[in-house]
Amino acid sequence: MKYNFDETVPRRGSNSLKWDSTDPGILPMWVADMDFRTAPQIISALEKRVQHGVFGYARVPDEYYEVIEQWCDERHEYDAPKEHILFTTGVVPALSATIKALTAPGDRVIVQTPVYNCFFSSIRNNGCETVSNPLIYKDGKYTIDFEDLESKASDPRAKLLLLCNPHNPAGRVWTLKELDKINEICHQYRLIIVSDEIHCDLVYPLNMHHPILGVAEKYLYNRVALISPSKTFNLAGIQVANIISANGEIKDRIDRALNINEVCEISAFAVEAQIAAYRYGGEWLDELTVYLYDNYLYLKDCLAEYLPQLTVLPLEATYLVWVDCSKLGLSSEKIAGILLREGQLRINAGTMYGKEGEGFIRFNIACPRQTLADGLQRFIRVFGKK
Repeated sequence: MKYNFDETVPRRGSNSLKWDSTDPGILPMWVADMDFRTAPQIISALEKRVQHGVFGYARVPDEYYEVIEQWCDERHEYDAPKEHILFTTGVVPALSATIKALTAPGDRVIVQTPVYNCFFSSIRNNGCETVSNPLIYKDGKYTIDFEDLESKASDPRAKLLLLCNPHNPAGRVWTLKELDKINEICHQYRLIIVSDEIHCDLVYPLNMHHPILGVAEKYLYNRVALISPSKTFNLAGIQVANIISANGEIKDRIDRALNINEVCEISAFAVEAQIAAYRYGGEWLDELTVYLYDNYLYLKDCLAEYLPQLTVLPLEATYLVWVDCSKLGLSSEKIAGILLREGQLRINAGTMYGKEGEGFIRFNIACPRQTLADGLQRFIRVFGKK
């Protein structure tokens, strides 16, 4: 490989949420950021900006939009022209502003649980009610309960479906057939689909990401996509994301909500980082994806050998592995607590993503292989004997 993902980059002392909010000796494999340096082309662009030495308010140039349009076209085969794009400081602010724009307090928002925990808080903070369309878990894989989705969508108070595609924490990449069915149901009951596609660039062999804006043109005008280079290029601390909608009225309403929430500006560093990422980061990303999938296979093989009672779910996308630990006979919170106390290993308990996550835990495998091996050894030492 041209890029060295085996390099251990010390992160303690860098004000890292992931590392510096845990005691020394504890290995953090929870927060969804990576322990790799970002692409060198991005570092060079940021270094150049730092050397300028003046950090005033930033304007967003045409090139910012051009690289998004090119990336979406070449990587995901859909159109994202400048007039469809709004920028903001992150996918969670984008999600919150979009809910504010498209609902009124008391409206219902459908989510497919277990799902990214910030969905719940963004709905609650906007005075709306969360309605769960639980995914069906069978034979070690998740599918969508379309009968239940249609029942929930038919409620006149239901206004939005928050789609997580690729899905966090289940690791699913929804197929074209599944997305077509979701679109049909939401179109029938006039629900707007807001699709969190922050993990869309991290998709593994035999799978393909189908963006909600590229599935069917007849549904396009009631669909909103949220994208960001943050997961792809380890830029979460740079704080940049984009909202894409072909519906001018919806876009204007979201733009207003971004201004109300005061998240309508991004920094000079966000501008430079995104341009460099989408312009020059493709080769780095391709190698990263290979490395991450090898990490997944390493984890799967290791747990199969030493803890065969656990089920590692197929990882179709993301760097977050969902593990069924129900045969340990303990709650997710107890498993996480025991790992932290006895193994000095911090992971996410499945119930963080809704009650349907009970019995599961989530591993972040975006780290050098040596770090992953350390984390697995700690896990096995604690539960291999139980």
